[in-house]
Amino acid sequence: MPPVKDKSQHPDDPEARSGIGLLRKPVQWLVLFVLSAPLAVFFEIAGIPAGLMMGPMFAGVVVAINGGTIRLPRVCFFGVQVVLAMMIAGMVSPNLIDTFLSRWPIFLAIVLSVIAMSTLSGWVIARMGILPGTTAIWGSSAGAASTMLVMGGAYGADIRLVAFMQYLRVVFVATLATLIGHFGGHQAMAERLPFFGPFDLQAFALTLGIGVGAGILGRLLRIPAGSFLTPFGVGALLSLTGTIHVELPPWLLATAFALLGWSIGLGFTRSILLHARRAFVPTVVSIVVLLAFSGLLAYLLVIWLGIDPMTAYLATSPGGLDSIAVIAASSNVDLSFVMALQTARLVIITLIGPLIARFVADRT
Repeated sequence: MPPVKDKSQHPDDPEARSGIGLLRKPVQWLVLFVLSAPLAVFFEIAGIPAGLMMGPMFAGVVVAINGGTIRLPRVCFFGVQVVLAMMIAGMVSPNLIDTFLSRWPIFLAIVLSVIAMSTLSGWVIARMGILPGTTAIWGSSAGAASTMLVMGGAYGADIRLVAFMQYLRVVFVATLATLIGHFGGHQAMAERLPFFGPFDLQAFALTLGIGVGAGILGRLLRIPAGSFLTPFGVGALLSLTGTIHVELPPWLLATAFALLGWSIGLGFTRSILLHARRAFVPTVVSIVVLLAFSGLLAYLLVIWLGIDPMTAYLATSPGGLDSIAVIAASSNVDLSFVMALQTARLVIITLIGPLIARFVADRT
């Protein structure tokens, strides 16, 4: 007797498809676009920071949980990371390194506190027997979602559950950050440029060339989140020294924001949700606790250092790096402070994450 198919494991199997998944993929992309456009326009008109990302993200969630089988190609996500990295690199002020060096004890304390709280959440979930130890720890780790997926898989975690926990946290963080930015008076910064206005073609080509080259180098060297951090580091250095002028037309940035939103939203496949249904409530509780803890750290930054509340919240938010970068770039905040603390958190969790996961998993 042939083995019975586990349809939840094969979302692209014609027998497993349902809802939007019954449509041809070009039609699914059309549905996704039709849902995304009005949401993005609404968020932009309402003054929501990063509305061009949030609208497509929620549209992606709707399509994915209704059986959609489309996924953003890896090459597109690579391009998104490169564009966003170069955008942030061109906005970073010369005091980024000074900001980090002058306050590194505080930065280190904040980063380690967030890591400790996320690890505690994972430990509790594992001790309750809801998820295996390694999966719970990597799923709760406050790092870049894509990096945590890769590292979690390498250390024996269930990738589907790690993806569910990581991307659910990203949705919570991004949504809360945009709401705080909107109702806190942090509307989108600066005047809007013409969507298809003129731009410096030579500077644009140089910007993309450097970004793509640095992104490929980061991947070849296997730098964690190298597709983002390497172009960001190289671009920021060249921009701050006046070697290049970062030139990215508004239409390209809008496309990158939308693709990032789709990448996050489409991660909530029906098979992953079914697989993770037992862990849903504990995961949401752990995310809320982590967000509250991050909010407390942000409050302490406001009290001790006089940091702007929105800047403090974005800096202490537990990921993801790319979505926080988009929201920060769309708001009137201290971008250097936000990126310094977020980058430090990613680097540290990447370095000590495997040791923490192994240590906690062995004891649960």
